[in-house]
Amino acid sequence: MLAATRKPLTEAQARAFLTFIGPAAKRAAAIAAMHKLGFVAQEEARPWREALPYADDELPGVFLAGARYREGLTQAQLAEATGIPRRHISEMEGGKRPIGKQNARKLGEALKVDPRRFWAA
Repeated sequence: MLAATRKPLTEAQARAFLTFIGPAAKRAAAIAAMHKLGFVAQEEARPWREALPYADDELPGVFLAGARYREGLTQAQLAEATGIPRRHISEMEGGKRPIGKQNARKLGEALKVDPRRFWAA
């Protein structure tokens, strides 16, 4: 299991992002009520491609690392589950080695994701 690398946020540091759907006529009243509770308006969201500094050819490795982290696996554990050498998994995550279709199928099965997510966009 992966160890936590950061301390949990304190209550003062924690943030909540809310989205509401309701009658347009009550919008101003809802915003005023949220301001009284300490909420502030957030700027419009940006597309993820603008927010994340990854090139298209880096995305399969980034997705692999994220899927592995989500499943709580180390590279060694994933290597054991797939039969792919740990060194190759490290190189795939770092963008130094392409993820072929055969390895994508193995990784997809082990990480419970569609193997097509590992192919370059």
